[in-house]
Amino acid sequence: MKPVPFTYVRAESVEHAVETLRAHGDEAKVLAGGQSLLPALNMRLVRPAVLVDLNFVAGLDGVTQENGSIRIGALARQAAAQRSELVRTGCPLLAESLPLVGHFVTRNRGTVCGSIAHADSAAELPLALVALGGEVVTSRRTVPASEFFVTHFTTTLEPDELVIATNWPRLEAGEGSALDEFAVRQGDFALASAACVLHVEDARVTDVRLAVGSVTDHPELVDASALVGHAVDTDGARSVADAVAASIDPPPNLHGSPEYRRRLIEVLVERVVARAWAEAT
Repeated sequence: MKPVPFTYVRAESVEHAVETLRAHGDEAKVLAGGQSLLPALNMRLVRPAVLVDLNFVAGLDGVTQENGSIRIGALARQAAAQRSELVRTGCPLLAESLPLVGHFVTRNRGTVCGSIAHADSAAELPLALVALGGEVVTSRRTVPASEFFVTHFTTTLEPDELVIATNWPRLEAGEGSALDEFAVRQGDFALASAACVLHVEDARVTDVRLAVGSVTDHPELVDASALVGHAVDTDGARSVADAVAASIDPPPNLHGSPEYRRRLIEVLVERVVARAWAEAT
């Protein structure tokens, strides 16, 4: 199939893009990498009257370090972030997540910020950003990732608001992180996923952020406070995993029942907690 007819607007600046979005509201869609939008257009799952192309806006493709975070611009491709030494050394959780996103070909075109704005509940990058306590920078404000995602394919973005960057906190001394998922095939969206970031001092956990994805309608932080003040051993990781699995109610799908997906989360949480602890220590 082919898209319904639409008006194409080549944005010359962020301001031009925002003005176009303001003029057309919900009738407009933004094009960056297009790896989610273009298939939806071709299948007519979305039918915008106006398509706003950001690809000619200068200055949005950077991967830079700012104020203790790695700032990734709206046009920075996933493959570019994957190759970045700054990402590999400064944000291991993002580096671990990127090879799991789609396939090599789609990562060459897909953008990091596009995945965040698309807000698929099974996507790896939104999960990683929430677990890290990162931020979404828009044309008018900066939003904590934990407040940005609302439900499936829905964020707090207003119709005339544009994601221009994401901020990924750099790994600090004494921190460890891990992300894991289960998918039927490499490149598929996960049936269950989990990510953990914890800080260790004097062989004890002082802070922990644990998030789950795929089994909820958006990437969500879950309670792992039982780890704080303790060294992580097998029993401790398993206890947290049991509690997280008991607290979620994943919907069934073609590949697994709620009970099966709950069991997947239990295994994944235990793994990422143990791996994050090992990295931190």
